[in-house]
Amino acid sequence: MAPFNMLNTLPPCDPTAAERVDELLSRPGVRIERIVSSGQSSPPGYWYDQAEGEWIVLLSGAAGLRFEHENHTRLLQPGDCVDIPAHYRHRVEWTAPGIATVWLAVFYSSASPWPE
Repeated sequence: MAPFNMLNTLPPCDPTAAERVDELLSRPGVRIERIVSSGQSSPPGYWYDQAEGEWIVLLSGAAGLRFEHENHTRLLQPGDCVDIPAHYRHRVEWTAPGIATVWLAVFYSSASPWPE
């Protein structure tokens, strides 16, 4: 199998287009995706409420991530990672316009609650 470079073959930066999502691996209980954003954000008032956990690492660009229970937006820069448990409501407030914001997202099944 040929190697895959996460930062090559990126789509053109177009904030009016949808994010690009490439499924890299899918196995029972885990799915890995590369997500490429360029100025996109969650629709106003929309909160992700996923049935699976999601661990993300930002590989390039920048983004603002907000959790419903927090009154501030977290700034994510390359190398930052966050574990988002299942049903932990969150949204992408913004992604850097004009450049590729590349996420590596690992989705996993989880029965354990959010640690306090």
